[in-house]
Amino acid sequence: MTTKETIELFERFVIGNYARLPRVIVRGEGCYLYDADGNQILDMFPGWAVSGLGHCHPAVVEAIRRQAGLLIHMDNTFYTEPQGVLARLLSERAFGGKCFFCNSGAEANEAALKLARLYVGANKYRFITAEGGFHGRTYGALSATAQAKYHKGFLPLVPGFTYVPFNDVEAMEKAFCEDVAAVMVEPIQGEGGINVATAEYLKAIRQLCDKHQALMILDEVQTGIGRTGKWFGYQHYDIVPDIITMAKSLGGGVAIGAMMARPDVATALVPGTHASTFGGNPLACAAAIAVIETIERDGLLDHATSLGQYTQQRLTGLQSKHPVIRSVRGIGLMIGVQLDQPGDRIVARCLEKGLRINCTHQTVLRFMPPMIATNEQVDKAIEILDDALTELSL
Repeated sequence: MTTKETIELFERFVIGNYARLPRVIVRGEGCYLYDADGNQILDMFPGWAVSGLGHCHPAVVEAIRRQAGLLIHMDNTFYTEPQGVLARLLSERAFGGKCFFCNSGAEANEAALKLARLYVGANKYRFITAEGGFHGRTYGALSATAQAKYHKGFLPLVPGFTYVPFNDVEAMEKAFCEDVAAVMVEPIQGEGGINVATAEYLKAIRQLCDKHQALMILDEVQTGIGRTGKWFGYQHYDIVPDIITMAKSLGGGVAIGAMMARPDVATALVPGTHASTFGGNPLACAAAIAVIETIERDGLLDHATSLGQYTQQRLTGLQSKHPVIRSVRGIGLMIGVQLDQPGDRIVARCLEKGLRINCTHQTVLRFMPPMIATNEQVDKAIEILDDALTELSL
């Protein structure tokens, strides 16, 4: 089909809830996308940060192919080996917790909220979340998301959520009371603009949760599975959470989400309290196992650290030439470029020139390259961005 024919199909039969780019993607390989018109695109924001190993990584493709010939789906009435193996691999790379599997980050966060309520008891029902955070679009996760733009048209939200400024210890302390069940925050706010939590902030949350018998939930949907140069973002800090959630890069492109909880906390999620029909299906778990094994085998945590430092240095180097760039921030391969004006035009021009990046929070360009990207590919991305900024006279 031509690009025009495919777009016409969408216009007739697909609900228009996405602002889609006028490209039809037909293939992905490594750090590159290919559209129906034969154009190659260097992808520095692969699959909305989902394809952490790049597109169609051979190890993930082979794991999916092998598993598809054995068992694609099995309900959780039975045991399956891939789900058990994946849970062990994740637990060993975190804090020894137990896992619940689902299909997305929003679902993982919903599970975390329910587990927290079950564990702390009926009299503790309030949640504290941070302004600028993003936790998903289902009603509980949406209610936890302290950004008014996502709430428009959906009020009233689920009650019991208190919002406080991000990285504000004093505000967090003032928000605490004895009916708080948990605090849910991101170590690095992704959709909120690549805002990095301070060590003081996360340690204060840990201490407040301990003092008030509340749980500390870290939303690691974007920061998890090696994105920051460690398996999970919290590992950059001297704290251990009670619950973490993950999705995005976990399946190498296959839909999967997970919640991990301390073993004693996990006991509250008993049969009948929560479930997911497709959660932990063999196909998704096989893909996720391949992701973890590949990261470890190929030393990609260290590579994410060094490539992230290189990318930040190259982006920072553009500041003197382009005053529109105010600052560059992030950890590992989760990098934000703060602009002094909206960045939509820049993103569009880069795409025209063969580079995919993203703009969030209106004025923050996001670079989240695959963990397999090279310095040379980053150089090419910087060259395209430099040219786009010059052409736009920014």
